[in-house]
Amino acid sequence: MKQARVATWLDIDGREAALIQRCVNNDESACAELVAEHQRMVVQLATNLLGDREEALDLSQDVFLRIFSTLHRFRGQSSLRTWIYRIAVNQARNRHRFWRRRHRADQVSLDEHVAVHGDCLSGHEASPDGVFAQKELATRLRTALDHLPFDQRTAIILREIDGLSYEEIAFSLGIAIGTVKSRLTRARKALRRDLGGARTA
Repeated sequence: MKQARVATWLDIDGREAALIQRCVNNDESACAELVAEHQRMVVQLATNLLGDREEALDLSQDVFLRIFSTLHRFRGQSSLRTWIYRIAVNQARNRHRFWRRRHRADQVSLDEHVAVHGDCLSGHEASPDGVFAQKELATRLRTALDHLPFDQRTAIILREIDGLSYEEIAFSLGIAIGTVKSRLTRARKALRRDLGGARTA
């Protein structure tokens, strides 16, 4: 199977490399800058994976603690953004397993997708019926996502919501590109079934 391309330090943006080095040297302003640049992405990803905004905010703290405790080992094997995705996914997976062991996997906020992403309305003013239909679709999508196995849900969120390439997803999940494509195919099939044929890709 085709493996994800491995980046090198030559591929890493010079400003980003300097920021990483400053963080490793315990420069507080650099650490704050890194958090400011990536926190929204981490929280949104965690919200989509866990379905709970408060849990996502809590998880994001764990993610950045992990980032700063391991940043000295970063060697440019990917972009910093993709490396952070990998940490966030691993932390979310651990949290999901914790929930499942305590029978909490089904405790999700069905309106979270609407709260985070809005109503997905077009540019013109929608009718009340249209607003309701959009909210209903968002709720159905959130429920369908929650029914997916965690690994499939992660792949579809990284691809369709966060827009990562197959290579970036492969690195973030630590799997081959072929496995990424297989998970996406299964996830899309399940979503189409749960949504009654609605387009999901």
